[in-house]
Amino acid sequence: MRMKILASTVPLLLAGVVAGGELIPSASPCIATGRASMQIATAPWQNPLHVSFTDDPETATVRVQVVDTVDLADFTVIDGAHTAEADSCTVTRETTFVSIADHVIDTNPVIYLSREPGADYRVYVQSHAFSTRDAAALVVGAGHRVRMAERSM
Repeated sequence: MRMKILASTVPLLLAGVVAGGELIPSASPCIATGRASMQIATAPWQNPLHVSFTDDPETATVRVQVVDTVDLADFTVIDGAHTAEADSCTVTRETTFVSIADHVIDTNPVIYLSREPGADYRVYVQSHAFSTRDAAALVVGAGHRVRMAERSM
């Protein structure tokens, strides 16, 4: 009986891993937003907010400027900084997931990354765990979440 259970469980675990899940959760780019957190989605069942990127500033709905100093940034990611919020990125029911889509979808935020001033958000990233795209996706997702909450009031 135990062999039958094991034999039926192993293919399900492998299917979950192949579908984009993880056997052991690993740290993925995450930011704390009050009591909640926002995290880059790693599995298809996380029902994420989708964002995409474009090289055409005319098709973008959100502009994110990559800046060279912390003082100019609205959002900063630096590896190795120990903060009091280190445990605030655990997944809870308040966690919102963000997924970077391969193609532009009209109803989702479309991000244009540049170094030009006049952007909606400014980010500074010096990280091995976060890419500039991850940071931009999270900050836009957090801003989108705030705007959606304001609409529901």
